[in-house]
Amino acid sequence: MLIDTHCHLDFERFDSDRDEVLSRAKEAGVRRIIVPAVDLQNCANVLALASSYGEVFAAMGIHPNSTAAWEDSWIDQVQRFADHSKVVAVGEIGIDYYWDDSPKEIQHTAFSAQLDLAADLGLPVIIHNRDAGEDVIRLLAESRLAGGERPGVLHSFSAEWPIAEAALEMGFYIGITGPVTFKKADDLRDVVARLPLNRILVETDAPFLAPQPRRGKRNEPAYVAYVAEKIAELHGLSREEIGKITTANAQRLFGTLQLDGDEPDV
Repeated sequence: MLIDTHCHLDFERFDSDRDEVLSRAKEAGVRRIIVPAVDLQNCANVLALASSYGEVFAAMGIHPNSTAAWEDSWIDQVQRFADHSKVVAVGEIGIDYYWDDSPKEIQHTAFSAQLDLAADLGLPVIIHNRDAGEDVIRLLAESRLAGGERPGVLHSFSAEWPIAEAALEMGFYIGITGPVTFKKADDLRDVVARLPLNRILVETDAPFLAPQPRRGKRNEPAYVAYVAEKIAELHGLSREEIGKITTANAQRLFGTLQLDGDEPDV
């Protein structure tokens, strides 16, 4: 079994064949998919998707690149969206210095406010970090989530080892995506090889970041198997073992993600 802990299945690139995508995911052993929101309108779309498909779960939040017009009242709206049985996290939230879509100060305000919301709700967070590792770690350390049992995950990790180490020390998990399979991603593979097995999650970030065998094409949940295979190789284990480990990790962080009539939890 595999759990794709980060997939934008609601995006329009899946509109023409979403059912087929989910069927291929199931054939590949992907039994659960977590879809994070990126803005307020997207929150409603993600909830509708999660309500329509038993295997799909949701995270509610405002992506850093969607925070330019941030208003404090948005927190109340995210909180209302999060009051749904299939919401398992607050996300996708964080900081992004690569794109110039929102001022740094506003990004920090939105990130901190959503970290507070997650702590209030007792939910983990799904964190976006692009070229902002030091500020992400600083704000996480200042939050009430640091040191908790289920703080969250640094999604699609691409930073250097000291950032991973600092996050691990606060109890966070590390999400690994398709770039771990890229031919020139030796630095990332070195980080992944050092990660403790009980803190690794597998993701696609579909429709983005397709793994090497599918690079340049639309990514989809079934391809998380390539990520699991590479992690298994780096840790000297089988893909089946990594599947069991990362599934147990996802269930520990996000809850059981149990489906009616599904096989028992790992």
